[in-house]
Amino acid sequence: MKTPISLPCLLAMSSITIASPAAPNGKPETFNGAATLALNSLGISLLTKATPPEANALLSPYSIQSALAMTYAGAAGDTQKEMQDGLHYFASEEDLHGSFAALKAALETMSQASLKRAEEHRRPGITSDPLTLTVANRLFGQRGYEFREPFLNLARDTYGAPLQLLNFKTEWESGRKEINSWVEEQTRQRIRDLIPADGLNKFTRLVLVNAIYLKAPWTEEFPAHATKPEPFHVKGGEAVPVPTMNQTDRLGFRREAGYTVVTIPYSGGDLQFVILLPDAADGLPALEANLTAGVLASLAKPASAEVILHLPKFKLEPPMMRLGDALQALGMKTAFDKPQGSANFDRMAPRKPDDYLFLSEVFHKTFLSLDEKGTEAAAATAVVMMRPTSIAVDPPKPIEVKVDRPFLFAIQQRSTGACLFLGRLVDPR
Repeated sequence: MKTPISLPCLLAMSSITIASPAAPNGKPETFNGAATLALNSLGISLLTKATPPEANALLSPYSIQSALAMTYAGAAGDTQKEMQDGLHYFASEEDLHGSFAALKAALETMSQASLKRAEEHRRPGITSDPLTLTVANRLFGQRGYEFREPFLNLARDTYGAPLQLLNFKTEWESGRKEINSWVEEQTRQRIRDLIPADGLNKFTRLVLVNAIYLKAPWTEEFPAHATKPEPFHVKGGEAVPVPTMNQTDRLGFRREAGYTVVTIPYSGGDLQFVILLPDAADGLPALEANLTAGVLASLAKPASAEVILHLPKFKLEPPMMRLGDALQALGMKTAFDKPQGSANFDRMAPRKPDDYLFLSEVFHKTFLSLDEKGTEAAAATAVVMMRPTSIAVDPPKPIEVKVDRPFLFAIQQRSTGACLFLGRLVDPR
């Protein structure tokens, strides 16, 4: 019996570990839609399968998919087909990777434009905070291991993920600390200890990592003096007072059967916070069950209305998530070497009878804080692999929306409809 070897891969506060046996002893219609469809679809699936339904939840579909898309670049045979189906990769491989690269470039351009605008509008005594968004990918691989050059080149050139060599065979713990330190640095210390103490071992061969950090001021801040305790129906039940922000502004607004959508723009206008609020206090399960990638994409550019918004302040810092079981439930079994010997990552490294790679685990960790000034959020994922015209009229009355019951939310790029973060709030305390 061969002993599996684990190869860690981290991305956007997510990490995927890949291992290998030890030696003896909804389809996109356009190119640009491929990445958006994939990450929104997987985000909804994991929100349902990987988080308790009655609890607060937060994940970064962008981070998770960035790490898994790099991993997919090394898959072959049945493993590649299962990942294609489970991860909603319906475009050609070339278009898929190109779409992820285009999305990453668009996010970087958005951040740079925000910084430039902030500098241009800076005045003495006036602070104009830019939107800050950083995305980083990296491969941490075993020194001397036979990784294929086309895979390394694609990861570097398409995902901006250079290979950093470590010695997992004898120094896996120091390697784990180095990877976690890199994630901390990329996420401004918001994501710590992404890979747990048992996450790597001497059989680890590769860790694919993605880290994302976002600090986004609202276009219009909520006035701090208007924040006051207001009732919130915790878990759809009894109402308890929680600190609630108040603002009257022109916001994105849409009424749907059974729920209301409100969108709040961040500085620059291309990122927004999306609220999906069920009509009933106990209506969240039904809303979540009917959520689709198409619904999320359709919310990117809603009509606007004058809205009186009551929104609770909240902070989420869930424990690290292990996504392996949920991904296997989505059909990615051979990627995790189930049954033994079935994993095929031959395009990542040569597959030999006693030395092949497989996913040992996918680690994911997130952080989000929302207040009057805006939102700060971070995520990381590690994939560990082991060896194995107008008319004057009276203005309409503002629409009042009280976010006083469990709801779904997303941080979404308006130009693509891609959700960088997706979550559920049942208790803001």
